[in-house]
Amino acid sequence: MIDFTMDILYEDEDLLVCHKMPGIPVQTAQVGRQDMVSVLQNYLAQKGERSEIYVIHRLDQPVEGILAFARTKIAAASFSQQLQAKSIGKRYYALVEGIFTENSGTLEDYLLRDGRSNTSRVVPSGQKGAKLARLSYTVKKSITEEEAFVAFWKQACPNYFNYRNNSASPDGSRHKSHSAGPLTYLSIQLETGRHHQIRVQMAHAGHPLIGDKKYNPNCPPVYLPIGLCSVQISFLHPRTGRQMDFSVKPKGILFQ
Repeated sequence: MIDFTMDILYEDEDLLVCHKMPGIPVQTAQVGRQDMVSVLQNYLAQKGERSEIYVIHRLDQPVEGILAFARTKIAAASFSQQLQAKSIGKRYYALVEGIFTENSGTLEDYLLRDGRSNTSRVVPSGQKGAKLARLSYTVKKSITEEEAFVAFWKQACPNYFNYRNNSASPDGSRHKSHSAGPLTYLSIQLETGRHHQIRVQMAHAGHPLIGDKKYNPNCPPVYLPIGLCSVQISFLHPRTGRQMDFSVKPKGILFQ
């Protein structure tokens, strides 16, 4: 069941900032299906306030984290200008497979979006429609294979633990042969904002996100939250020009 609860971090007549839970789409065309826009519109209507909401940036449906919305066309235009100028700062926490040999680094690729499959992929720089994608990362914590399998999965995601523990490999072995291996927590700073950027670039680099059914071939056929959360955003207030900074602590079980 999708959790439609949310935390309002800030609101005024120009904007609204909230903490989105995983599984909720920002905006959907499906009739009768709730999304963040409709939830916030209902929230404002119940308070007797005008309920206009303008989407200025997005988080993928399975991703948790901070979202900012404009409440006027003027505010939306200001946010659009800041996005084009790349002056809106965004930072994410990610849980990925594997261990990094360096404590920090940068990934630079060219991504091509496929609208029919709602996916993106890394392509050569000269390919038509390809867009530059760049991010920097810092290793926050590494978890060994044994820690990940015995402690982390058993406590955080018992359904995944049971799947791995009870699914025999072709040679009849269990446990470690079905472990996701060592894991790493990353802090990621986006320098561009492309479709599924973190998910695609990390998978291409050999470190797919835990729980990412689109880009992680090791993802099991059981429910597992995706290891990605937008934890920080910074921008200028669309009317006053004041610096606005917001951060959250992830609530998802993968980050506890």
